[in-house]
Amino acid sequence: MSTINSLKNKKYPVIYLLIIVGFLVVGLLVPDVYEIREEVSFATREEIREEITAEVTEYMLYEDPYATQEDILYAVVEAIEEEVAAAVTDALSAALGLWVLVPAAFLITYIMITKRIIEGLALSLVLGVIVGYKGDFFAALNDIMFETQVGEDLVWLILVCGMMSGFVCLLEKTGGGFAFARLAARIAKTARPTLITTALCSLLLSLDDYLAILTTGSAMTPVNDRNKTPREMTAYVIDAMGAPASGLNPISTWGAFIGLMLVSNGLGESGGEILSFLQVLPFTFYPMATMIVLILVLAGIIPAIGPMRGAYKRVAQGGPLAPPGSERYDIRQGGDADIETPENPKLYNFFVPIFVLIGTTIFFEFDLMMGVIATLGFCFVFFVFQGILGPMEFVDELIRGIKNLAMIFVFCLLGFSFAALVNEIGFVQFFIELAVQNLTAPILAPVLFIVLAAVAFVTAEDWGLYIIALPIAIPVAIHMGVNPYFAASAVVSAGILGSHAAFFSDSTMITSAATGCDTFRHGITQLPYVIIGVVLTTIAYFVAGFVMYG
Repeated sequence: MSTINSLKNKKYPVIYLLIIVGFLVVGLLVPDVYEIREEVSFATREEIREEITAEVTEYMLYEDPYATQEDILYAVVEAIEEEVAAAVTDALSAALGLWVLVPAAFLITYIMITKRIIEGLALSLVLGVIVGYKGDFFAALNDIMFETQVGEDLVWLILVCGMMSGFVCLLEKTGGGFAFARLAARIAKTARPTLITTALCSLLLSLDDYLAILTTGSAMTPVNDRNKTPREMTAYVIDAMGAPASGLNPISTWGAFIGLMLVSNGLGESGGEILSFLQVLPFTFYPMATMIVLILVLAGIIPAIGPMRGAYKRVAQGGPLAPPGSERYDIRQGGDADIETPENPKLYNFFVPIFVLIGTTIFFEFDLMMGVIATLGFCFVFFVFQGILGPMEFVDELIRGIKNLAMIFVFCLLGFSFAALVNEIGFVQFFIELAVQNLTAPILAPVLFIVLAAVAFVTAEDWGLYIIALPIAIPVAIHMGVNPYFAASAVVSAGILGSHAAFFSDSTMITSAATGCDTFRHGITQLPYVIIGVVLTTIAYFVAGFVMYG
């Protein structure tokens, strides 16, 4: 083994030398779009300033008659910058042409060959900055990563996941997790019933995909471990019931956001977001197909295939439940071996905090951050007054939970930065424009799904895809005489696929953390089942399209 590793290590300098040479060649050949970026920014800002100022001012005063001049000015600047960014992206997409595909193509190739996602993201980010900024790529790379690091999405994810990780550590330390695992082991005594229970738990928590994944993963992974279920299968079941289940739930965070996006693009009236979502729901085929595939897997009709079969073989031969390297991602990292379970652990130390988490999240209108903060406040009183933990022990467990997710936070920073970059240079627009050219009514929805699913898989876009694609897909559908809700459903399905299946999506990463499974192994083992779901979805869209418009 040491000889093999030595040979591999000797190859790395050669590989990276080739990559550096390749990046230099790209830097020499790619068009310099600096002047295009500056000219379009200036021209667009001058063209829209007066119109945007008047529209935003009128809207702000209508919505809030007491809005201050500072509020109005901030809203005007934000609206102008959004329009400028969109115009620049369109111009860059047209100027760069096929060059916009290079960073994403390199990323997928590198990950599949090396099985190392973090390196692939870092190198692809550098390559993307070279494509978009050429010689000015150092400053651009710094700006993109800084803006991503202080951006609302990443800050929210780090805070919520960090606190949830601390919450899991508290359940372990107080014995609540052990008590639940012992109860579940008595009820579900074999692997298949335990996996079914895992899926049902996640389904019941589908108000939010993060809530479902993190809560079910922390509760059910130890139970599945007792039944010798590979971590890859546990991760697949939980992830398949994350975004797909939330994406079908009209009262989930996904349902609320999708409804809002539909209304903002003219499909429904303000206040009728749920009604708009319900009109898209019957055509949202991907999450339906994903859940059908999962049911067939749990029933044993679809067996463990591809890499998942290898995971079962590893465990059957006495190997570890988690694939190598999983400890870097595990939300319980370093915990099980160091924690002394209290004598006679109480089941209420598991269920009471979990129910408080669910209840407070619902109370705060599905705001998971507020729910976690309120739950941790409750847990401090609940555990300290029982005498299970002292105040300092409580804080230590929270800190341990945050430390356990260090690798996931790095993933998120690189993944979000890469997604922002490829969006900026027009990767998504390139594919959308390609998709809507020379289409007929029957094939609009299936082509939209196929193209946008590929984009979502490569860029790990979900909600961001809706912001970009729905304003294009809906007018095209109306112009072609296609039900706009039908076309919108294809975009919605593609976004759910991006969250569920992309190797570096937020759902994939937090599933890896919650189940203690290597991120690449989770992504590659669930990929065959994702492909089956994509095939079923594509067939469904073609059939529906030709039945309705053929």
